[in-house]
Amino acid sequence: MQCYTELTPPTSVTHAINLPFLAPKANNLIVAKASLLQIFELKSTITEVISASNDDSQVSPILETETVDIPLQRTEHTSRLVLVGEYPLSGTVTSIARIKLLDTKSGAEALLIAFRDAKLSLVEWDSELHSLNTISIHYYEGQNLSGAPWSPDLDNCYNFLTADPSSRCAALKFGARNLAILPFRQVGDDLVEGEYEPDLDDAMDMPSAISKASNGSVNKAKNQTPYTSSFVLPLTALDPALTNPVHLAFLHEYREPTFGIISSSKAPAASLLNERKDLLTYTVFTLDLEQKASTTLLSVSGIPYDVSKVVPLPLPVGGALLMGGNEIIHVDQAGKTNAVAVNEFARTCTSFPMADQSDLSLRLEGCIVEQLSADTGDVLIVLNNGDLMILNFIMDGRSVSGMALQRVSEERGGRSIKCGASCAANLGRGRIFVGSEDGESVLLGWTSNMAQLSRKRSHVDLLADDGELSFDEEDLEDLDDDLYDNSNSPVKQSAVSPSGTSAPRSYHFRVHDMLASLALIKDVALGASAASVPSKKSEPNEALTQISATMELVASTGKGAAGGVTILKSEIDPRILKQANISSARSLWSVHAKKPVPKGLVPSGAEDSEANIAADAEDDQYLIVCKAGQNGNEDTVVYQINGTDIEETPAGEFEREDASTMDVGILASGTRIVQVLRSEIRIYDSDLGLAQIIPMEDEETGAELRITNTSFADPYLLVLRDDSSVRIFQADPAGEVEEIESEGLSSTQWLSGCLYKSPAVGETPLAFLLTVEGGFRIFDFSNLDKPSYIAEGLGFLPPTLTVDYAPRRSSARATLTEILVADLGDKISKSPHLFIRTASDDLNIYQPYHYPLRDGSASFTTNLRWLKLSQMHLPKYSNEPAMDLEDAGRESTLKPLSNIGGYSTVFQRGSSPCFVLKEASSAPKVMSLRGKAVKGLTRFQTDHCERGFAYIDADDILRICQLPSNCRYGDLGWAARKICIGQEVHALDYHPKGVYVLGTGQMVDFNLPEDSYHYEWAREDTTFKPQVEQGIIKLLHTGTWSIIDSHELDPYEVILCVKTLNLEVSENTHERKPLVAVGTAIVRGEDLATKGCIYIFEVITVVPEPGRPETNRKLRLIVKEEVKGAVTAVSEVGSQGFMIMAQGQKCMVRGLKEDGTLLPVAFLDMQCYVSVLKELNNTGMLLMGDAFKGLWFTGYTEEPYKMIIFGKGRSNMEVITADFLPYGKQLHIIIADADCNLHVLQFDPEHPKSLSGQRLLHKSTFHTGHFPTTMMMLRSTLSLVETDGFDSSSPNAMEVDNAPPSNQPLHHLLLASQSGTLALLTPLSEPSYRRLSALATFLTNNLEHPCGLNPRAYRAVESEGFGSRGTVDGGMLRRWGELGSQRRSEACSKVGIEEWVLRSDLEVVAGGGLGF
Repeated sequence: MQCYTELTPPTSVTHAINLPFLAPKANNLIVAKASLLQIFELKSTITEVISASNDDSQVSPILETETVDIPLQRTEHTSRLVLVGEYPLSGTVTSIARIKLLDTKSGAEALLIAFRDAKLSLVEWDSELHSLNTISIHYYEGQNLSGAPWSPDLDNCYNFLTADPSSRCAALKFGARNLAILPFRQVGDDLVEGEYEPDLDDAMDMPSAISKASNGSVNKAKNQTPYTSSFVLPLTALDPALTNPVHLAFLHEYREPTFGIISSSKAPAASLLNERKDLLTYTVFTLDLEQKASTTLLSVSGIPYDVSKVVPLPLPVGGALLMGGNEIIHVDQAGKTNAVAVNEFARTCTSFPMADQSDLSLRLEGCIVEQLSADTGDVLIVLNNGDLMILNFIMDGRSVSGMALQRVSEERGGRSIKCGASCAANLGRGRIFVGSEDGESVLLGWTSNMAQLSRKRSHVDLLADDGELSFDEEDLEDLDDDLYDNSNSPVKQSAVSPSGTSAPRSYHFRVHDMLASLALIKDVALGASAASVPSKKSEPNEALTQISATMELVASTGKGAAGGVTILKSEIDPRILKQANISSARSLWSVHAKKPVPKGLVPSGAEDSEANIAADAEDDQYLIVCKAGQNGNEDTVVYQINGTDIEETPAGEFEREDASTMDVGILASGTRIVQVLRSEIRIYDSDLGLAQIIPMEDEETGAELRITNTSFADPYLLVLRDDSSVRIFQADPAGEVEEIESEGLSSTQWLSGCLYKSPAVGETPLAFLLTVEGGFRIFDFSNLDKPSYIAEGLGFLPPTLTVDYAPRRSSARATLTEILVADLGDKISKSPHLFIRTASDDLNIYQPYHYPLRDGSASFTTNLRWLKLSQMHLPKYSNEPAMDLEDAGRESTLKPLSNIGGYSTVFQRGSSPCFVLKEASSAPKVMSLRGKAVKGLTRFQTDHCERGFAYIDADDILRICQLPSNCRYGDLGWAARKICIGQEVHALDYHPKGVYVLGTGQMVDFNLPEDSYHYEWAREDTTFKPQVEQGIIKLLHTGTWSIIDSHELDPYEVILCVKTLNLEVSENTHERKPLVAVGTAIVRGEDLATKGCIYIFEVITVVPEPGRPETNRKLRLIVKEEVKGAVTAVSEVGSQGFMIMAQGQKCMVRGLKEDGTLLPVAFLDMQCYVSVLKELNNTGMLLMGDAFKGLWFTGYTEEPYKMIIFGKGRSNMEVITADFLPYGKQLHIIIADADCNLHVLQFDPEHPKSLSGQRLLHKSTFHTGHFPTTMMMLRSTLSLVETDGFDSSSPNAMEVDNAPPSNQPLHHLLLASQSGTLALLTPLSEPSYRRLSALATFLTNNLEHPCGLNPRAYRAVESEGFGSRGTVDGGMLRRWGELGSQRRSEACSKVGIEEWVLRSDLEVVAGGGLGF
């Protein structure tokens, strides 16, 4: 029994589309990442670039360089992607399409999503809930499909979705040759059908078409489904010749739904090119949705065999592009064809007439095509290596007379993309998004230099492209009328030059934004972090107490030129600049103040703004620390800040002795320093001179009151006292602080409160307060006598908080202790969020939105609602009880920070310290700060520590830190730093000398070898040669993350595996050394047998290069032995320092001799190439798997040397990767196959069905949805709570056989996939499995699932009789935080366990004890 939990979300972009989704005039980008759907909006920012020339028409990339002599600076508009929402899906997305429905909740368009196994979901945006709303779901996997017995299964077919551009219907091709048609209702379907055609008629005709409909027809449509009954048509019913369909797509410019399809009566094959040359046919069919019939409009035969895709083109070009591997063909509405050959193989594989541009030598396999300009019809082609091509059409009137391809040079941004693309979406106004599964996805901006323009451009278009003028994205919202017109109006048709003699246009591209990605993960390794590697060189920071993790996870990511390694850490390891021991410290604050402007001196507007900017960037001057005194009281110490050094200073009149400081802040535009003590407030000037004292007294009795919490928002100060009363003070321009009288605040008892000031809420701050009963109030400073917003249901932590929220029935409220409203985001985008801390230190985050949308002049609280965000962080268990005793009375643990490493963030101190971080393109992520409990944290800004922070931990150590540079946090919820190698990394492993050994490769031309049996090879005269990979072994230094050594292999030699093995190097002394074993394959074409090589390297210490001390390590070759067959896997085996290697169809145990040879001692004949070979550490137990015969469980003995087969899994299992998973006395073997399934096998020789262990028991199967690449066993520092709610001490208690011993560590399996996910598989005891399975069932039944998908059906594998039994979906468990307090209480009662037990289990299965 196991639990599968995804630690990081998928990052590979598989599909993208642009449509107005949130509002009718919105410009949204929707991205699908395998099983994750993200919705983005665009934000325009202004950036400065340096042009290389005085040519204003040329677009320069953003350069981060120093100032050069007399640079030409200009501003350009950069678009950024801002995330609106993301939704994990219980399904794998295969296609997406935009649909224009008659009526949606947002008034915008809808989205149709296709999933594996022939499912369709129609979704829209629900503005009321600020979330997705599923309109309908359609599934066709249960259709009674009649086919030949040899027809492929549904899972093995290419299923895709295509939609009519006019949204009259959508078609899902599934199975071998089946087409599901889903029609959509149109305006006036009954009466005015055909009188308005949105794809052809002008937009002004739509109101008249609606008015011609009957009075009740439109209203009746609102009560009907937006679609009519769907139906399934075999493609052979349209035409008996459509037996082998290749691709189809709906076309533009037709009054009826019309699609073009590429097909053939025989299957195309390159091996049968002489017999099946030009056998494809392109046919255009128009559909009659009412009669479920079709009509053939045109047919073009003789299409080359390698054409694989139909790309419909809107006006002004029209027709369709047929994309092949060696050519591009355009077919217009009349069937006229134009083609261009892109390499020299085009003329040999087809007789189709085409223009010759073979000198380009392009490979079009896997390319992405997207229309670039709606005015000219030019098309952007992204090749599979990331290069950009422009396809220009030569027009003769409205018909295409020719095509021309031109490559975008590197100077013009042609190499902006480093890897192949998977999708593209035109966002309008010179922006196009290019998604990738092999690396980062980018948002490109483009401009063009056109010699002639037939259509006069509007003033707005000129402004959009003029880099020297500025505009806001909001100013252009009303100018989007023609953005989604697809250039189909008659006016835009005249944009094409009738002569077609205009010069080719040159385009300039630059990267605006990027979506980070971990894909394509090939291998992972766990190594010692750079901070924990001992260094012989004495460094200044050597005395610093490092709190970084001892281990770090490194993954090989990316493909091609985007290849590299990514360093991953699950917690934040701060970069420590300085540290000091301050005994008995309680908390700390940094202060930067400025002197007031002298009276009579009124600065000008420009100077005033510069002064304000300088004030914001002013360095901190004082560090104030509150310490525990010797007599049980508290003292305050003031330190002068000088860079990263601090020195105690007695200057000023700051209250120091017997001063229990609660908070320190600034007021009056930074001219006043405020010290909040237990029972009074002291105000100082910038030189710490005392200016004012405000005592805290009860107005009626005069009794002294104590302050429990404060909040600053210049010029206001909110004070919460121990009698649950709130007082607000205001500082005037002269620095005098006075109390603001308010009856609305004095009449209620308050538990927590804060002030928030931002342009998002208006000119004046807002006061957010929490009542003792759990009610939520917002006060506007324009009227403090009455709250402007009241929500009594906050104590129930509902998914959506509104003013009228009420629970279904009375239930226990959550125990809330603190609220905070603060900005969250980065320098691109930040927005307010509501943070709620409970008594158990749970952190709940709410995002504000407005429904209905408020006017610009309305207040922030008008129509305000709060949406609860899903966050998976759980507080750590603290074993430091002194932490709570010291901080008694300090209720505030949440601290807003405006600029920490460029982030606007919130920090939670205490026993579970953490930051809440958010990128513009990500959701908020809660990340723990590594180390012990934190007593206090403050920002720290100096010249030597820019945008840093300082904190004091439980050991009274003051650390001055920064967030690690070059890291991103919000994308994964992990700290991720990518090191670009420029080559694809196939395998890697860590070496104890502080280096990583990488197996990379570079592409080289393949030349036929000299062979006496093939004399005809010498006559080969082709210049367009195929490319194969040549392996290179590289050393990566962990401190500088630079390549310090490389070893190039022979031509056509590919690296398959790299492992660091502890091998015996002497038969006499039995000395062992960590050596690097590399297995390779020498691939010389299909006519010659594949050979392999085994390399053994030693990492030695040498004299470093001048100026590069890290280059003191190099590779020294010890063994190079060529063997028959490829060396696909290597591993340590046994206890004598031997290694086992899979060479060809054998697995052989070998020992390293002193003369540099490998001595074989035992072998096992496998009959197939072994792809997985692993040993359970120092046990001699091995697993061996291949892609055909399944998996073997074998053993190795040393006296005598021999190998024994213990057991075998079932046959015909395509093993991609596998590993052991021990738990107690049980031994499980986990297999990941090519169908994205996890199989759990168990070796149990005592079980009767195992035939004495010869058959591995198949315990469960679980569908992950991601193609696996590698597995790695990890050890956890945590353990599961062994309680099932029963009294285990009872003599009648049942003995649980699989209960693990308490002294044995818990092991996990870390799984990596091609989509960029990292997942964890955790073994469970019987009690843990029962309660987690019951919780998963409760969450499945009570939570709403996007797109109406079924999580149980997604994880189950129908071919297995037991489905997903035995494996719990950890992704569903991590949605525990989405439940309100009422549902949580109900879940615990149904599971029959206390909440702390569930929280402990969730912490373990979420990877809380991994240690990196």
